[in-house]
Amino acid sequence: MPMYQPLSRKRDAFEEGGGGHVLDLETAVKDGILGGGGGVVHGGATGVKFNLKKMIEELDSVDIPSVFICPISLEPMQDPVTLCTGQTYEKSNILKWFSLGHFTCPTTMQELWDDSVTPNTTLYQLIYSWFSQSYSAMKKRSEDVQGRALELLETLKKVKGQARVQALKELKQIVTAHNSAKTTVVNNGGFGLISSLLGPFTTHAVGSEAIGILVNLDLNSDSRTNLMQPTKISLMVDILNEGSIDTKINCTKLMEKLMEGKDFKSEIVSSLSLLVGLMRLVKDKRHPNGVLAGLRLLKMICSHEAVKHSVVSIGAVPQLVELLPNLNAECLELALYILELLSTLPEGRLALKDCPRTIPNVVKLLMKVSENCNQFALSILWAVCKLAPEECAALAVDAGLAAKLLMVIQSGCNPVLKQRAAELLKLCSLNYTATVFISKLDTGTEELAGNNSRQRKIELWRKKLFMLPKSFSYAYSETGVISGFIEEAAKMRHRLKLMSLLANRFETL
Repeated sequence: MPMYQPLSRKRDAFEEGGGGHVLDLETAVKDGILGGGGGVVHGGATGVKFNLKKMIEELDSVDIPSVFICPISLEPMQDPVTLCTGQTYEKSNILKWFSLGHFTCPTTMQELWDDSVTPNTTLYQLIYSWFSQSYSAMKKRSEDVQGRALELLETLKKVKGQARVQALKELKQIVTAHNSAKTTVVNNGGFGLISSLLGPFTTHAVGSEAIGILVNLDLNSDSRTNLMQPTKISLMVDILNEGSIDTKINCTKLMEKLMEGKDFKSEIVSSLSLLVGLMRLVKDKRHPNGVLAGLRLLKMICSHEAVKHSVVSIGAVPQLVELLPNLNAECLELALYILELLSTLPEGRLALKDCPRTIPNVVKLLMKVSENCNQFALSILWAVCKLAPEECAALAVDAGLAAKLLMVIQSGCNPVLKQRAAELLKLCSLNYTATVFISKLDTGTEELAGNNSRQRKIELWRKKLFMLPKSFSYAYSETGVISGFIEEAAKMRHRLKLMSLLANRFETL
C-alpha cells in the first residue's frame, strides 16, 4: 500500500518527538509553512460558505500542503481523524483499513492499543480555510480573465494592423489557459467576430492568431458551416504550408474538428495543396506533435473514398513507408491504418509494390507493436503479395516473413488474424519446393533463437511446427508442403525427431 512521506523539514514543524501528533497549526500558518496569511482561520476571503468536496475537485491541480494529504489515499482529507499514535488519516480510508483486519497504524505500523478515532477539528478548519482562500482567489482570477476577454473582444472590433495581431495574441493566450475565458468568448459573439477575420485578404499574422483561438473553442454545427467557406479553407491551407510549426498544428487540428461534423463534404479537403502541406508536416521528424496531428487528419481524409486517389497521386505511399521505422507506437498505428486504406485502391497496391522498402519495413513491424498493427501489416503484405506473388512473396520470405507468420499463428491474437497469417504463409510457399522452403524458414530464426547455431534453429522450428493449430494444418496441407516437411525430415540427419513429431501431428490429414 502506498504511503505518503512528507518532507522532513515540514514534519518537524508539526510533530512532537517524531510521534506524529499535530501541535499548533495556526502557528504553522503564521510561520508561512502552509503558505497562509496572518494565521487567521476563517471560511474564505468572501465570507461565502463553500463546499469542501467541490473546492478540492476544482483545485485538483493546485500544490496542496503535505499535512492535508491522507497517507493512505494520497488525496486531500475532507474528514480528518487522528489515531492513538498521533497519525491523522481520512476517516473513510482508515475505517476501510480496519475492516480489512489491520489493527496497526498504516504509517508507523505500530500496533494500536486503542482502535478509536478522534475527529481532528483543528486540522479540518485549517484545511477548509486554506481551500476557501485558494478557491476564492481562483474565482477572482477567473472573473478577471473573463473581464479581460470581454475587453479584448471589444478591442478587436476597433483596431487593425499590428494592434489587432497583439489583441488576438493575448486572447489566444487567455483561452488556451482558462476554460472560463473560452465560455466567455463563445457566449459573447466571439466566434463570429474572430471567424470574420478569416478571408481572402487576411494576413498570415492575423490568420495564425485567429486560428489559434478558434481551435480552442467548442464548435457547433453553425460554427463548422461558417468555417467551411471556401475562402476560409483556402487561408487555412496557405497557412498550413507557410506558417510556423505551432500554426501548422493548429490548422491541422481545426480541420480535424471540421471533419467531425455530419455536414462535412470531402471536396473541402481534396486540395492537392492541402495534402502536400499535410505530408510535409508528417515528414518533419523534429516535431513529433506535428507528425501525430498530421497523421490524425490524414487518417480522417483517407476515410473518404474520393480523396484517397489524390493521396496516392501525391506520392504519399512511399513517403509513409519510409517513415515507419522512426515512428512511435501511436503514430505507427495511424500510418499503417492509412497504408491499409490506400492498399484497397489498385494504384495504392501498385505504389506499395513499387516501393522497395514496403516489404522489409512492414515485415519488421509484425509482432512488435500491437494487435492492431499486426492486422494492418498483414493486410498490406497480403495486398502486395497477392498482386505479384512470384516477385513479392519471394522478397517477403527472404525478409523473414515466414518466421513472423508462424509467431502470429501461435500467438494469442484473434482467429481472423491467425487465418490471414495462414493464408499468407500458404501464398508464400507456392513457389518453393519443400526443401527450399524449409531452408527459407531459417531466415529470421537468429532473431528468435538468439544465435546462429544450426542445431538451435532446428530445435526452434521443430517446436514451432509441432505447435501449429490443426485448423491451420488442414488449410496448409493443401499445398503439399506438410508432407514435404516430413519427407525432408526423413532425409536429414538430426531431424528424425522432427519427422516423428510432424508425422504424429498430421497423421489425420
